[in-house]
Amino acid sequence: MSTRRGLLFGLGALALGGAGYATGAFREARAQTDTRLFGQSDVIQTRAGAMEYAVAGHGPPLMMIHGTGGGFDQGLLFASGLRARGFRIVAPSRFGYLGSAYPEDASPAHQADALVDLLDHLGIGRLAVAGGSAGALTAAEFARRHPERCAQLVLIVPAANLTNRDPVAFTALQRLAVAAMLGSDAWFWALSRLAPRQMIRTLLATEPALLDRVAPSERRRALTILDQIMPVSRKLAGMRNDGIRAGTPSPTDYARITVPTLILSCEDDLFGTAETARLLAARIPGARLTIFPDGGHIWLGRDTALTDEIAAFIPH
Repeated sequence: MSTRRGLLFGLGALALGGAGYATGAFREARAQTDTRLFGQSDVIQTRAGAMEYAVAGHGPPLMMIHGTGGGFDQGLLFASGLRARGFRIVAPSRFGYLGSAYPEDASPAHQADALVDLLDHLGIGRLAVAGGSAGALTAAEFARRHPERCAQLVLIVPAANLTNRDPVAFTALQRLAVAAMLGSDAWFWALSRLAPRQMIRTLLATEPALLDRVAPSERRRALTILDQIMPVSRKLAGMRNDGIRAGTPSPTDYARITVPTLILSCEDDLFGTAETARLLAARIPGARLTIFPDGGHIWLGRDTALTDEIAAFIPH
């Protein structure tokens, strides 16, 4: 079944199935989401308004900036292997995600400046900064604008428009389906249950066939990333902003980044970040580049190898 057929089938199934069971199951899923997030983060006031964040682990600090559809919880998930290697993970929710404000200027540059307020609040002078997907835009701006606070920069499957062409090209039908499923928690939940593989391909830009070739722990990680997009209703502003920022030409002057930089991607990422990673490596002085042959946008089956690369790059 094609991605488009799968998504439309899911939309139709939800429209036809308004049964009490589905309603009850959705309410239970929402309750579980609220329970998962409750009490796991803190909120401070920054120059850009409220910023939510979580800190986990012990050791040298590393800030992990989440991608589209995430929040502090996705940042912690992305960095779970690094936490196990002895890093203290600082995971903020970016503008428009969960408990963080959505200011008039929601640019990656302004987000980077607001992150300085978070580090000041935590008493952290300098740390390694990593960003995944659209979060790489903020991470790069942080390194460029605040090199005195950034010890190393890690860009993971960086979502940036460096060629004046949006690397994510959806058909009109796909745009309609994505808009529908990201328009409400109910639509998203139903489709993630009815067509999870199609959702992984469309939203997480990863070939679902990889799920059959990786370890059970990696399959669980993929499904967890998908599940953590809930609650969509508390992330809409952030996701729409990411679509604009990642789709329009990047204003960041990458050639002015002076901190040691590691760039990681997968050749089969359906969002085309392998080519973006190569372009970034050519622009950022002295950048180190690793591109895995497969793994998609969520580096499926490559999490241990990716963690190894980052841990070896950052002295601790």
